[in-house]
Amino acid sequence: MADLLENYLQDSEGAGKVLVHARLLIRLAGLYAEIAPTHLARASRVANFKSGVVVIHADSGAIAAKLRQMAPTLVDQLSQRGTECSGVQVKVQARDQREPARAPAHKPLSVRTSEELTALSSSLPTSPLRRALEGLLARSAREE
Repeated sequence: MADLLENYLQDSEGAGKVLVHARLLIRLAGLYAEIAPTHLARASRVANFKSGVVVIHADSGAIAAKLRQMAPTLVDQLSQRGTECSGVQVKVQARDQREPARAPAHKPLSVRTSEELTALSSSLPTSPLRRALEGLLARSAREE
C-alpha cells in the first residue's frame, strides 16, 4: 500500500508535481534558515516559491520590513546556493499562537475569611447570594 502511494506521488500523471514542489519548499526553508539572521528566521518562514519568487510569511510588520530591506541579499544568497531566484516577496501572516487554557490556580481561603463568609452566609435569607457563598465555602473545604 505504501509503495502504491509513493508511486502515485512520484508519477507525473498523479501528484508528482505536488511532491516535487513540497521537496523544493523544504529545501528552500533549510536554505532560508541558514541565510537569514536567527531572530528573523524564527519570526518568519518560507511559504511558497512561484515563478522564481520566494514568498516569505513574517509574523509582524516590523519583521516584514526588515526582510524587505534584506530582499536583495536573500536573492543573492539563494542564487549562490543553486536556487533560480529572481525575487523575494514578503507578506505579513501572523501565526496562531493561542496559549492552551491553564487550570485555575488554587487559592485557599484563610481560616478567618472562611469563618466570616460562613457567618455572612448564615445571616442571609435563602437567595442566590447565599447559595453562591455556600458553594464557594464547599469548594474551599474540598480543595484543602
